[in-house]
Amino acid sequence: MRVLVTGGAGYIGSHTVVQLVAAGHQPVVVDSFVNSRPSVIARLEELTGEQIETHSFDLRDADKTSALFAEGGFDAVIHFAGLKAVGESSQIPLEYYDNNLGTTFSLMRAMEHHGVRRLVFSSSATVYGETETVPMPEDLPTSATNPYGWTKVMQEQILRDVAATGAAQVALLRYFNPVGAHPSGRIGEDPQGVPNNLMPFVAQVAVGRRERLQVFGDDYPTPDGTPLRDYIHVEDLAAGHVAALQYLDAHPDVAVREWNLGTGHGTSVLEMVAAFEAGSGREVPYDVVSRRPGDLAAVYADPTRAETELGWRAERTIEQMCADTWRWQSGNPQGYPG
Repeated sequence: MRVLVTGGAGYIGSHTVVQLVAAGHQPVVVDSFVNSRPSVIARLEELTGEQIETHSFDLRDADKTSALFAEGGFDAVIHFAGLKAVGESSQIPLEYYDNNLGTTFSLMRAMEHHGVRRLVFSSSATVYGETETVPMPEDLPTSATNPYGWTKVMQEQILRDVAATGAAQVALLRYFNPVGAHPSGRIGEDPQGVPNNLMPFVAQVAVGRRERLQVFGDDYPTPDGTPLRDYIHVEDLAAGHVAALQYLDAHPDVAVREWNLGTGHGTSVLEMVAAFEAGSGREVPYDVVSRRPGDLAAVYADPTRAETELGWRAERTIEQMCADTWRWQSGNPQGYPG
């Protein structure tokens, strides 16, 4: 299939591009490069041995988006594009709603106008809100605790409504905590500014870019008092997107379906820190500080549906996640060039 990958130069998008090529598909990248680097594309071409067709513009530009589809001949779309920092979304909510919903409106109009039906959407476990049900199944009610999460809830609903008309066939992939990097160390997570997530912060402390890690609370009802999260290797996550795309192709009568992509068990903050120290040979000094508002004690997936229907399962261990992250970070201490 010829697949448009929106946000294809980003963390998860770039790894998915590599796996699409490996599976025999032809990915085409569109990215505004607001939160990614153009130098990613050269790395993708190096890893795949293929020239990656790339378009640089904001999907909210309806004219450019429509023109891309008019020329594209796409069989499917994987939609990653959007702003994704939870904390920042509470500071600039209008920008998040405008960007994340606007890109989806423009994209869906272009898809409908040009007869492209298959869409794999990058959703998030944030759509489960403040539920304390673990593991989390897909049939939990959706909610959110921040503007970023609400954009995902709203986008899911928009896509369900479009799918109900017969104009689209949609896979909603709800991921938990993506970490790791390509085993080559050539592509990985390169957050702009201060990292919002644990693993890139730990990696930057280990490589010397930051002095100390802050652990937000050690008094939760968990084995070591720190929160449990479902960390999933980005390579497993990318494989889940390819599996969902193939599922839509094989099941044309399915209008919309949700799948959790996670391991199904939680790893604590301190367990992850210890694993990273072991994998990198570097100390990760940390300070325990007060809890963050809204943080739950435990968040992890019930991945049974994805295992049963997609034939997909997270295979890589915490040790592999840490080793691959360190290979990327130590080889690229300042992230991507340019």
